[in-house]
Amino acid sequence: MSGRLAGKVAIVTGAGSSGPELGNGKATAILFAREGARVLCADAVEERARDTAEAIVKEGGAAFAWRADVSSAADCKAMVEAAVERYGRLDILDNNVGISVRADVLEVTEEQWDLVMAVNVKSIMLTAKHAIPHMVRGGGGSIINISSIAALRANQSTPYSTSKAAVIGITRAMAGDHGRQGIRVNCIVPGQVYGPMVAPRMDATLRETRRQASALGTEGTGWDVAWAAVFLASDEARWVTGVALPVDAGFLLMSPTTHARLAQQKF
Repeated sequence: MSGRLAGKVAIVTGAGSSGPELGNGKATAILFAREGARVLCADAVEERARDTAEAIVKEGGAAFAWRADVSSAADCKAMVEAAVERYGRLDILDNNVGISVRADVLEVTEEQWDLVMAVNVKSIMLTAKHAIPHMVRGGGGSIINISSIAALRANQSTPYSTSKAAVIGITRAMAGDHGRQGIRVNCIVPGQVYGPMVAPRMDATLRETRRQASALGTEGTGWDVAWAAVFLASDEARWVTGVALPVDAGFLLMSPTTHARLAQQKF
């Protein structure tokens, strides 16, 4: 690798994969380490975080696992302090955690709504609250939040769509609030990536339909999201902040009728 993140220290939340498919967080932690960063791999399930950290160390990188419930202020504070204690600084925060409840406003319970908002949105506020002061002391930093195309199109999960729209909002607000402190804040808007969140409820037919639904007609993986995160974390993006970057193979460009027409064409 090119060492684009050499000398930097990163925290990746949701760094474990909940199934055999590669998650965005795991891919991001691995690529950060391959590009030279030292990485705290955080996950609510310590074993998942440990699997990612061990994979990084096996490749010769620097990483350690940390169990954290990022909807808890105490856990977020302890996580940030652990990274700084181990590595002496903090430069990058990748907020990758996300959960979903498939329900509309008539079906969702108050408890489900509150949980999705806590994990998907409040966690970003809490991790940033504790990370930013350390980044400022180190001369600046990069915060990367993971949204979703569900923020921009309905996807039969009102709590999830609402929370991911809020991720874009908090990204832009923090970018404006902390830019003069040297903190860049951006978010990635992944498209229909095949990963551990969707794989359990998807058969081969639905997977193929999703693949055909974008301009490129190709399936996304955690690596696609991770490479975007590497760019936003690196000094190459020194003049980029407040951006919501779609990584979606052109899905948002397409109408349903165009999806159907392209699926029938042969090139």
